Amino acid sequence: MYFDRKVYLDQLIRKKHNSLVKVITGARRSGKSYLMNNIFYKSLLNEGIKEKNIIRFSFDNDEHIDLLDDFFPEEKTKINVGKDNYIINSKKFRAYIKSVTNDNEYFYLLLDEIQMLDSFVGTLNGFLSHSNFDIYVTGSNSQLLSSEIETKFRGRKSSIHLLPLSFSEFVTGTNLSPESAWRKYIVTGGIPIIYQQDEEDREKYLLDLCYETYLKDIIGRKNIKDADNLSDLLGVLASCIGSGVSPSNLEKTFKLNKNIIMCDDTISNYINHFQDAFVISIAKKYNIKGKAYINTPYKVYFEDIGVRNAKTNFSQIEESHIMENIIYNELRYRGFNVSVGEIDVNEMTDRIDVNGKHIYKKKSLEVDFIATKDSQKIYVQSCLNINDENTLNREKRSLYYIDDSFKKIIVTKNGLDPYYDSNGFLIVDIFDFLLNPKFLL
Repeated sequence: MYFDRKVYLDQLIRKKHNSLVKVITGARRSGKSYLMNNIFYKSLLNEGIKEKNIIRFSFDNDEHIDLLDDFFPEEKTKINVGKDNYIINSKKFRAYIKSVTNDNEYFYLLLDEIQMLDSFVGTLNGFLSHSNFDIYVTGSNSQLLSSEIETKFRGRKSSIHLLPLSFSEFVTGTNLSPESAWRKYIVTGGIPIIYQQDEEDREKYLLDLCYETYLKDIIGRKNIKDADNLSDLLGVLASCIGSGVSPSNLEKTFKLNKNIIMCDDTISNYINHFQDAFVISIAKKYNIKGKAYINTPYKVYFEDIGVRNAKTNFSQIEESHIMENIIYNELRYRGFNVSVGEIDVNEMTDRIDVNGKHIYKKKSLEVDFIATKDSQKIYVQSCLNINDENTLNREKRSLYYIDDSFKKIIVTKNGLDPYYDSNGFLIVDIFDFLLNPKFLL
C-alpha cells in the first residue's frame, strides 16, 4: 500500500536550493522519515542526482551511528543525557560528512531525527556556509519550531509540518470508495504505518503508539513525575474535542470528578507538552467584530483521529465530533491558519418592555472555523446532519451576522451535490469537501 504525499513533496521541491535548512516536523510515525528518505530521495534520483551525492543519515539508526566510530575514537559517539537517552557527538558527525563530500560537487544532506545530534543548530549553521550543500532534516518535537531556535538560525530555516494522512491521501492509497474509506478513517485515522498491519492489529498498534511512544516520550523528555495525571489529562482532552476548554476549568474537572489536585499551571504545561509532541493542536478563539484573539477557552483537536480514539479505548466514536476534527486538520493540510470564530450579536427576544417594544439580548455565537491564508478567508461550519430546517438554520445563524464578502461554507454529510443557498452560503457534502480542493478557492 503506497500513500502519495504529493502536497509535501511539492513543498520540498519548491524549497530546493533556497539556502535554508528545510525542517520537516510532525508527530512520531506520521511519515516524516519516509517522506524525506524515500519519496523525496526517489524524486532526486529521478531528477538525475547521483546516489553518492545524496547523503542520508538517521540519528536513531545504529548502523548509521556506527559509521562515526572511526572519527576521533578517543571520544564517545553516543553521549548519555539521562536514563535510556543519548545524543550523538556532533564533532564526529561533522568529520564524517567532511569525509564523504568535497568542494567540487553539489550534495544533498537528508538528516533524520536531527534533535538527537549534539549542538545541531551550530552544526547545521556550519553546513549552511557550504554553498554546495542543500540540507533537509526531520525532527519530532518543538525544539525545531521554537523562537529560540529560529533566533539561532537567524531566519535560515524553512519549515514543513507533516500531518498524518489526509482523507484524500487515504482514499487514494487504499483505493477504497469514499464511503468505505470513511468508515475506517474515522476509527483508525491516518498514521501510515498502521495500514501495513493486519486489520485486527491496527487498534492495538494505535494503543501502543499512544501509550508506549507518545506518552512515554513526553514523560522522558519533560521529566514528568505524575505520569498518571498526564495520561488522564490526555484522556479528558480526547473526550472533549470540539468543546471549549481552559486550564482553570480542567482543574475543577479533576478536583470534582477524580478528586485530584492538579493546578491550572501544571495543566497548561502538560497541554503545551502535548502540542510540542504534535499530539494535539490548539485552535484559539477569535472575536470577529472585536478583531481580537481570546486566550481561553480554546478548542483542542488531535493531529490524528486514530490516536485520539486510542486514548478513549475506541469507546467514543462520535461521528459529528470526529468529522469536525477531520475538517480542522483538512484546512491545515491545505495550508490555512485556523481559529474558532466568535461573534457578539443582539438578538430580539419574545419579551416586551414597558413601552411595548421587544427586548434584545446580547449573545455570543460561534463559527466552527475561520481559515485564513494570505488574503483569503473562509468561514466553515461543520454539521453532520442538516436534514431538518431547524438544524440548518441553527448552523447558518452565526454566518448571517458576518457582514463581509468572504466565502461561507456549511459542511455536512448528506450525499447531495454542492449548492449555494439564497444567502450565498455553500452547502457541501463532507466527501466533496475533503476530496475536491476547489471548494476552498
